[in-house]
Amino acid sequence: MNNIRATLATVWRIAAPYFRSEDRLAGWTLLAAVIVIELSLVGIDVLLNQWRNRFYNALQERNWDTFVFEIGIFCILAASNVVFVVYQLYLNQWLQIRWRRWMTSRYLGEWLHDANHYRVQLHGDSADNPDQRITDDVKLFVERTLDIGVGLLSAVVTLVSFVFILWGLSAAAPLHIFGSEFAIPGYLVWGALVYAVFGTALTQWIGSPLVNLDFHQQRLEADFRFNLVRVRENSEQIALLAGESAERQRLSERFGRVVDNWYAIMSRTKRLTAFTRSYTQAAVIFPYVLVAPAYFADKIQLGGMMQTGSAFDSVQTALSFFVSIYRAMAEWQAVVARLDGFEMAIASASADAIGPGSIVAATSAGNNSIDLRQLLIRLPNGTPLVCADGFSIHSHERILVTGPSGAGKSTLFRAIAGVWPFGSGSVTVPAKTTLMMLPQRPYFPVGPLQDAVAYPAPAGAFSAECVNDALTTVGLPQLTERLDEEAHWNRMLSPGEQQRLGIARALLHAPQYLFLDEATASLDEPSEAALYRLLEEKLPGTTIVSIGHRSTLAAFHQRNVVLVREGDRFALRNRGENVSVKS
Repeated sequence: MNNIRATLATVWRIAAPYFRSEDRLAGWTLLAAVIVIELSLVGIDVLLNQWRNRFYNALQERNWDTFVFEIGIFCILAASNVVFVVYQLYLNQWLQIRWRRWMTSRYLGEWLHDANHYRVQLHGDSADNPDQRITDDVKLFVERTLDIGVGLLSAVVTLVSFVFILWGLSAAAPLHIFGSEFAIPGYLVWGALVYAVFGTALTQWIGSPLVNLDFHQQRLEADFRFNLVRVRENSEQIALLAGESAERQRLSERFGRVVDNWYAIMSRTKRLTAFTRSYTQAAVIFPYVLVAPAYFADKIQLGGMMQTGSAFDSVQTALSFFVSIYRAMAEWQAVVARLDGFEMAIASASADAIGPGSIVAATSAGNNSIDLRQLLIRLPNGTPLVCADGFSIHSHERILVTGPSGAGKSTLFRAIAGVWPFGSGSVTVPAKTTLMMLPQRPYFPVGPLQDAVAYPAPAGAFSAECVNDALTTVGLPQLTERLDEEAHWNRMLSPGEQQRLGIARALLHAPQYLFLDEATASLDEPSEAALYRLLEEKLPGTTIVSIGHRSTLAAFHQRNVVLVREGDRFALRNRGENVSVKS
């Protein structure tokens, strides 16, 4: 029961925001329509149950007129049932896509807000494969929540409606055992209850492991798909290293885990299906076994017997609701757990950015420099990495940051950009200033080249003439004819061409602070020097901070900042002078 309550509380927390959102009117209207139609279908089932009594009595009595009349009644009820079922499905699917669109938009907004998507990765596997959670899990959550919710409501209403009918039929057809009559009030109701409780308990006992198995299956499937995507994205490097055999082995191992877990699901599902099918088949004949002695004792007519069987089936089906949908509920519970984990991971990533144990990102209206105060950058596990205090990056400066590999140079840039939360101290940036980070391998979205170069500006933010000028200036005139071509540019272009495109992006955006994290390392020294001279010429008002290992870069920078080890961390030294007071 604690597990059920916890699951329902999680479902409510995930589902409720939509019905309080700006789309709540449409959502509530569609949900109400689906519920009203479901209640109407239960009403039709009640009318069909009563119709069975009249129809089979007419057959027993060979009453032609009543037979023809009841055929007409059946046609009306059947046609109504068809119309209601069709429109319930239509409105249900309409509600599903609106709900899913809102949840997807919400998750995308929260996941992509303020570098949460990056910080979520730093927590490891607590929210693995966010792509699957936003696509498959949201879709399944909406579908299963509606199916199970509406199905449960239908089961309750059906139970209430048919219990009264079955109770009355119990009095009209008292229990007969070995020729003796026993007046047990509502014995048909009690029989259905005992049958359903027995079936539900055994179903839970047999099928409970499916919840964890389904959870792991979704995770393993997503891991396998993710690694296939990684092979596709890095196909050139794999081909150059002749790594096909190694990749095939890795992928086969991951798919082997998918297969092993699937075999476990198969085994458990076989047992569950064997029981539920047996249970369902036995339920067809069970009510007739109970009421047949009364029929042969001439206590009820054929119509009453058929109505009893139909009513018993409705009550038993309602009571056995969880038996019939157990497999779907196991999958649903796994989906709920994955979405809950995703929300918790996003909340944790957001808390990292503003929590007491995080680096403070501040702005200053009266300041014209980026200031690091009592800054201590840590790894996610708490290990100290880089410290700095009283260090400033002044406007219009050119600074070169050097140091051994693994000293934390790139992580320092991440902290200045405000995406690395782990540590203490503060980074103060001038108000309304613009920063741009160019990594060693820049990112280009799949799409037209003009939009890829202008990223993250919206499409059309820069004219084709501006983009052409930037491409020509950085030494890529051959790409000017391909501005409208859509392609995966990170795969189409060489690392050197990609880095030239990154410089072209900086020229277009003209940020006030430009951070180059080995952003020209794939180029030869003359080309690198030409691009730095280009930045000096085209962006004279931009402060440039570079990470690099080539000695030739010193000629293009005014200050050289070195990361040197001090105890268990690295500290910033400015031209031989220690600017860090941390030990």
